[in-house]
Amino acid sequence: MPVRAVDPAPVYGPSVQDATDPPVTPDGRYIVVRGRLWRRSDPRLTPEERQDAVDRLMTARRAVGTARRRGDTAALTAARADVDAAKRALGERGPVWWDDGAPDLTRHMAHTTRYAAWWAGLDG
Repeated sequence: MPVRAVDPAPVYGPSVQDATDPPVTPDGRYIVVRGRLWRRSDPRLTPEERQDAVDRLMTARRAVGTARRRGDTAALTAARADVDAAKRALGERGPVWWDDGAPDLTRHMAHTTRYAAWWAGLDG
């Protein structure tokens, strides 16, 4: 009898409806990866603006890898600055894109924030 390979689903924390996408907080500000909050892109960006920033981000990330492999510290510094600029263009770094005065909880564990009850409720 042939053995069927099963790809394990990515683990993002409590079970999620679609295991290919990380859960998104109810207000749409963060995704949760391994229990940690990460700021989402600014929803006010047009599809073209978002795609341009994503393209720049991916190019910069590839440049980081190339610079690391080559041991080129100057290129690595420049590539990291390009990653930062692209993430800021996306709204994932820098000033928050919401205007209600709520703090940025990026990198906080979901269970220690105002999202704790929502996060605990995802567990099925």
